[in-house]
Amino acid sequence: MGKTIGKVLATEKNPSTMEEFYFWTNPQLVLNPFDVVKVDHINDSTTYGVVEEISHITDTANFLSDYISNDFGDVSVQPITHRIGMNYVKARILGNTKGIYIPVLNSRPVCIAERGEVRDALGLANIQHPVPCGYLEMYQGASEEEQVKLRVDVDARFLIGPEGAHLNISGISGLAAKTSYAMFLLKGIQDKCLAAEDPEDDEDVAFVLFNVKGRDLLAIDEPNEFANEEERRETLELYKYLEMSPTPFKNVHYYYPYSTKNCWNTYLDKEAVDHNISTNKAHMYKYEYKMDKENLDLMFASLDDPTQTMDSILSYIISGRGNFGHLESWTEFLDEVHKCGEAGSSRGGQGSQEITVQSWRKFERIVKKSIYRNNMFDDIHDSSNEIRIREALGRIKKNEVHVIDIAKLNDDMQCFVFGDAVRAIYDLQLGQYSSDDDYTPPSKIVIFIDELNKYASSDAPKSSPILRQVLDIAERGRSLGVVLFGAEQFKSAIHQRVTGNCSTFAYGRTNSIELSKSDYRFIPSVYKSMMSRLKQGEYIIQNPVFSSLLNVKFPKPIYKQFKSK
Repeated sequence: MGKTIGKVLATEKNPSTMEEFYFWTNPQLVLNPFDVVKVDHINDSTTYGVVEEISHITDTANFLSDYISNDFGDVSVQPITHRIGMNYVKARILGNTKGIYIPVLNSRPVCIAERGEVRDALGLANIQHPVPCGYLEMYQGASEEEQVKLRVDVDARFLIGPEGAHLNISGISGLAAKTSYAMFLLKGIQDKCLAAEDPEDDEDVAFVLFNVKGRDLLAIDEPNEFANEEERRETLELYKYLEMSPTPFKNVHYYYPYSTKNCWNTYLDKEAVDHNISTNKAHMYKYEYKMDKENLDLMFASLDDPTQTMDSILSYIISGRGNFGHLESWTEFLDEVHKCGEAGSSRGGQGSQEITVQSWRKFERIVKKSIYRNNMFDDIHDSSNEIRIREALGRIKKNEVHVIDIAKLNDDMQCFVFGDAVRAIYDLQLGQYSSDDDYTPPSKIVIFIDELNKYASSDAPKSSPILRQVLDIAERGRSLGVVLFGAEQFKSAIHQRVTGNCSTFAYGRTNSIELSKSDYRFIPSVYKSMMSRLKQGEYIIQNPVFSSLLNVKFPKPIYKQFKSK
């Protein structure tokens, strides 16, 4: 039996209901939102509730009365009559041990729930396919014996399918540690898959990650160099507590944008790049004209094309009409596009509806910005160092982690690379490579991308091929084994069809303006206030398995962290 901390309070104005109840408690007692309490109910059952709001009231009729009783605002005066005060708590019902949901009765004792009871109440007791998503701490104001520290697992089938899929992480950049939390979850998934003894018990999973900021994800297979020994010890202890391996990611492959001495397209230094390539764990990626011209539409993802003029040109080129069916390189392609845009030219209209010279010139400006003098658009000359992203992902194996570096590319090129990779993954899971008898793709591929707003913004053009691809993954990906882990500063900026199909949400520190948006309307006001004060390493999690939102913490990354220069 846990410590009694108060009694149920049911009034005419605030009655107990099937959804919530109130109880009074000692004003000196420290309780926190998300703490779990219990009440003995009828038929020897127990009702569990989670603390949502804590209020303090006195017998003062109004503000003016209290002002007058202090000698009209003299702060040094001690009131003659002591005000009677109390704390009362609003608790939302989590469940009942016997499924009884009639309101709890007035004056019933309210107690602190014990460790096992907390697990039962929050839906953490019978997780069939556990993946650690952090740990929670309750009753921080109670004695050490009464405090509860509890590992929190999410059911993998409600995180990466088939029961539910897709994760959305939101929070202020730099304060929410979005990338770190996503990587923590991915580490838990890989650990689970690597440790699986029965292949049928844990489906094989592969991972494709996009490095979008500096060198963040370019050494995830190397151990973290902690600031001091105490930080190392604390971190390793937490990984042990969470039953996770204290080692970095395994089976990691890196792909850097093709670079030359004069144009270095990655934030990783040349020595590190050369070392990783020499050890066969990294390649530089390129785009060949004959193989990749069909993805030219990705360069127009941010362009609103209501008349479908650009789409007509793309169709003309990809189908090989005019002189475009005889080209061998990107240089020849740009030359031909330029000729189509010359005054008086009729080259671009042969065999199709007439395309104006002005349209060809607009098309040239867009493609030239990405392709001209860009060594990434060239034939592959060294098969040991250079590769096409599509070919690399077309052979991805279970438990492999493929990191695609796009951090130093401009926004248009980032969109192009992301769109190409996602399209390749989707095609793979649709069976495009089924003719290869020696290869079986993983049953699930998890894609992680930060700054999701660049690709699935609510105001992105409806014609955007990247938006269409992301929407397709969000709505159909679960059945195909393609799972999206996306992160962004503002959840409200993401297309509603993407967030609407996510089964799991992780909220890091968020500003008050964002919290006022309709996307957060179902979150209790106290929890929203907490979101604006969350610390690094702390998240509020929502998942169908949990009977309530959970406030969890997670340890520092176990892989190498690059210090800001």
